Amino acid sequence: MSELQREVSELEAKSATAARLFDIRRIIGGLFVVYGVIVTIAGITASEADLKKAQDININLWTGLAMLALGLFFLVWLRLRPAVAPVPSEPGEQSP
Repeated sequence: MSELQREVSELEAKSATAARLFDIRRIIGGLFVVYGVIVTIAGITASEADLKKAQDININLWTGLAMLALGLFFLVWLRLRPAVAPVPSEPGEQSP
């Protein structure tokens, strides 16, 4: 294997790693899970005065659980369908 081919394969491996690392689903899912935990805790520890303001509906609890569900959805989606780095085309080839 020539030096050029080795360098190209190393760059392709780094590209695939970067594509997985910076997948937007990881960022969105992670943020929703973190904020969902915080808002759920705020909902669990809500006082009677807080509930009275919201007409006895624990909005923080329900919103936090929804955020957790959405964040977990994104992370499961990322796990089931991982990002694949685009395959570079050969010089002179037409892309579809």
